Amino acid sequence: MPTSYHLHWNAEALWQRLEPLLPGLSVEVVARVGSTNTELLERMRRIPAVHGRVREGLDPASAAAVHAAGTPRGPGRREADTQPCLLVAEHQSRGRGRQGKAWQSSPGASLTFSLALALAPADWSGLSLAVGLAVAETFDPLLPGERPRLGIKWPNDLLLIDPAAPQGGRKLGGILIETVQVGDRRMAVIGIGLNLLPQPAEGPEPALSWGYACLQELVYGLTAPAALARLAEPLVRMLLAFEREGFAPLRERFAARDLLAGRAVTTTLPGLPAGVADGVDDTGTLWLQVDGQRRPVASGEVSLRAAGPLTGAC
Repeated sequence: MPTSYHLHWNAEALWQRLEPLLPGLSVEVVARVGSTNTELLERMRRIPAVHGRVREGLDPASAAAVHAAGTPRGPGRREADTQPCLLVAEHQSRGRGRQGKAWQSSPGASLTFSLALALAPADWSGLSLAVGLAVAETFDPLLPGERPRLGIKWPNDLLLIDPAAPQGGRKLGGILIETVQVGDRRMAVIGIGLNLLPQPAEGPEPALSWGYACLQELVYGLTAPAALARLAEPLVRMLLAFEREGFAPLRERFAARDLLAGRAVTTTLPGLPAGVADGVDDTGTLWLQVDGQRRPVASGEVSLRAAGPLTGAC
């Protein structure tokens, strides 16, 4: 895809909707970047060295319109502050997920963006589940009694539920949350990557061990700008609610989409290699049934055994 390829993002309208919720917000769209998370983290780490000035744009030849505080700013961008920033990339050349895993994307076939903002929740636990819930409920809203089509695999994967798939679902998207201390503020960078269209697999097969799904299987004809326009406000509202109230009020809503519930799982934790997933608690901690005991898994990689259909809430 040539680097001159651009979608129409309507960043001004997006900013007008979001800025009342996040005062001082900037919305930026670029054609290409290595990783939106990495770019925002590097900006914040450089804040002391560049305080009070704005350096040149990411790639003036390929940068799309940049809007900061609702005003077009050309190829330049704001970086010498800790105000909220939504950075959207039409293509990420070095997208990544948890534990450094690569995330494949291509212009027009993916939605990749990161939102940086200062957060001060009483407990950060469960934040990735809250973000996943915002995405799932945006693109797969449920009426009473309906079963979800979009599930969440603890702690950060979105899967299209498909009983015909080897593990009961196919991966539609992922979430990467990173934080950095800037002065007396803790800045969170929430990265989201969603598949929009079918695209050929690249790289080693393990990267697609969960199969491949895309948003157009849920919402036909959805474009990346339209998907962002749908998701941005619910995501911001979810983050602000999480900061005030934590994960506990979301626990039942998450349970309806919990892809691990009732399934045999393995972990990379030496003292807890395997068990049966038994839901999450008010902090978003995963619990396993192991030899008749209930054990918590607060961190570490959790992978499903390739066995059996879904038996949980989904």
